[in-house]
Amino acid sequence: MSSAAPAPRPSTAQTATASDPSLLSLLGQATFVWDLASDALNWTGRIAELFQDIPAETLATGASYAAMLEPSRAVRSEALLNAAAAAGPGCVPYRIEYGIRASTSAPVCWIEETGVWFAGADGRPARVEGIVRINNERHARDEQLLKLSQHDPLTGELNRTHLIAALAEAIEEASRFRTSLSFMLVGLDHLSRVNDSFGFDVADEVISTISGRIRSRLRSGDQLGRFSGNKFGLVLKNCTVDDAHIAAERFLAGVRDEIVPTKSGPVSITASIGAVSAPRHARTADEAINRAQEALAAAKHRRSGSFSMWRPNVERDTQRRVNIRVTDEIVTALNERRIVLAYEPVVAAASRAPAFHECLVRMKTDDGQVLLAPDIVPVAERLGLIRLVDHRVLELVVAELAAAPGVTLSLNISPDTTIDADWWAGIESLMLAHPGIAERLIVEITETVAIPDLDEVRGFVNRLKTLGAKIAIDDFGAGYTSFRNLRALGVDIVKIDGAFVQNIVRSADDRAFVQTLIDLARRLGIKTVAEWVQDEDSAQLLCDWGCDYIQGRLIGLASQQRPWPLAAGAAAASALGQGAQ
Repeated sequence: MSSAAPAPRPSTAQTATASDPSLLSLLGQATFVWDLASDALNWTGRIAELFQDIPAETLATGASYAAMLEPSRAVRSEALLNAAAAAGPGCVPYRIEYGIRASTSAPVCWIEETGVWFAGADGRPARVEGIVRINNERHARDEQLLKLSQHDPLTGELNRTHLIAALAEAIEEASRFRTSLSFMLVGLDHLSRVNDSFGFDVADEVISTISGRIRSRLRSGDQLGRFSGNKFGLVLKNCTVDDAHIAAERFLAGVRDEIVPTKSGPVSITASIGAVSAPRHARTADEAINRAQEALAAAKHRRSGSFSMWRPNVERDTQRRVNIRVTDEIVTALNERRIVLAYEPVVAAASRAPAFHECLVRMKTDDGQVLLAPDIVPVAERLGLIRLVDHRVLELVVAELAAAPGVTLSLNISPDTTIDADWWAGIESLMLAHPGIAERLIVEITETVAIPDLDEVRGFVNRLKTLGAKIAIDDFGAGYTSFRNLRALGVDIVKIDGAFVQNIVRSADDRAFVQTLIDLARRLGIKTVAEWVQDEDSAQLLCDWGCDYIQGRLIGLASQQRPWPLAAGAAAASALGQGAQ
């Protein structure tokens, strides 16, 4: 490494020091005079102690000395030329660093050389005087800092930044030479269980051990890096799709076939692998990473400890284009107030008297069509837009309740909304602005929401009930909520999933199931609603079993037309909130 940066010319004090060979040796230094015409190198100091195992004759000329230099033999001559170009003829200082060793098997000795050259009659360098100093400690420190900047401190493998750089370089090389490589993401399965059971330090032991096992199964030239907490990235050069399957099984076996010993005892773990072939299916590092992550997700979805190779999928690509289009449509519809409500009646099973109406979301499109909830909600949930939709539906429902004092309405909320602080702020603000409407509001939570975190859902339910609203569990029977959890949550209404209700006339199993649910709910003091009631025979059975309410085709499907009259002023306010219908 060379630099033309000016260095101070040796002072008188430095010259006096240089005249003491023993002191120079103690400091790991020596002075020299290099006559460029004869190429003779004359040294001052105990050269044999400074340059151990290097013959004296090798140090006698500039050419023989240069033959031992690394990384470039021309580092000294180039420094003189560069310095001359920068500073012009005359007495010009320079400073360079290089390694030196007598043979390829000998260790490298790192040297810092500082000197000045003096011009001859032609203005070119003729004589060089300088000092060399052993600089192994500084070089080792710099090497360590470089390694730390490029490698993961836990595993010693490439860190994410340099793994991605290596991948990009490998893809470029494969494209240039028309070869193939595979990029793999190895994800450790259920590492969080190790964290929870033994602690993060034990999980780190597992990560480090697995890293070593993968490293031992790599070919020369393959690269390994830590992609994230529980994922490793592998760049396998000259690797076809068939080769990737063989390599993946080798890595998977290396992880699963041996117990990992840790300070807290043995740990058994598996890994899943997702891979993509590049540049065939990934022209850039970002594309390779995204597709390897997709493949890894597919492998984990199939089962832990499996391998998946990314392949083009027309249906998936089409769905992504649809997602992009629908996302834009939903956001635009929200901004343009084209999210509206439809009302589906719920009646008393015995008297058929109206009890309340369930508010279902609808979205008007630019061409005048109306999209139903099944067309909107799943996409909005998948794309992270459902909270925006739920906010708008809440505003519309509250506007209707305020405009029609004798009406009771229910609205559905998605799982994400139960933990949405903004939704809470919105409903509390609306309840304060419209006193008394909370008693006519029913919030329906899908049954599966109650499973992941019962305490969080209980808090959600309690806050709603404090406001005065009632709580219903929707689609009960489709998930895993127990009646014990229903009692713990304190819900007011259970809506029995229509998949069990629609066939009760023909299916003995469905009859037994629905009748049991109604009986248990009645014993717990919880009202029941049967969904998807199709015919009079089903309605009569439900009434006989003690079901409180029914809804479905027999009673009437959802309609955007309000089934209740509004006062003139209230109608105008509601129409402003709902939009033209």
